[in-house]
Amino acid sequence: MRVAICPGSYDPVTYGHINIIERSARMFDRVIAVVMVNITKKTVFTLDCRMKMLRRATAHISNVEVDGYDGLVTEYADIRNADVMVRGLRAVTDFEYEFQMAMINKKLNPKLETVFINSDVHLIYLSSSVVREVACFGGHLSEFVPPAVEKRLREHFREQKSSGLNFRIKMNGGNEKGVHGKSQFA
Repeated sequence: MRVAICPGSYDPVTYGHINIIERSARMFDRVIAVVMVNITKKTVFTLDCRMKMLRRATAHISNVEVDGYDGLVTEYADIRNADVMVRGLRAVTDFEYEFQMAMINKKLNPKLETVFINSDVHLIYLSSSVVREVACFGGHLSEFVPPAVEKRLREHFREQKSSGLNFRIKMNGGNEKGVHGKSQFA
């Protein structure tokens, strides 16, 4: 049985993620979509919340399991007896980073192969960070995320606004441009 993992932060899960997971599920016997903790990213949603959203978004795919992990993806692959890691690629810039990570992962776990799947052309522009920014400013999300994810995003940013927190600064990582409401996407 070929087991593949699809690791990511999924903050939040998008139609781009779901597309890669669906296509992976057609290629492998079992796919584990693993929600990872990434110490370089400040997430909007907790690990548990991200796992719940991803479970709901992939419930229609019978050979997909959702899990979470706080550690090296190469260790997780060993623990779960996965020999393939699937990574989605949107553009050339993704490839440079993903290629470097694939080489590092190969050093850490020589049994683990990385398979790259190109994003469908109608989803090539989509990323979780773009979705978060559009949601932060109240933009339309229905083409980017499932309805349940859209609802959770709206609730999150409504809570941020009502609590008086400057969510623009928070979304911009403290960048002063956020104070003035300048968005690079919307």
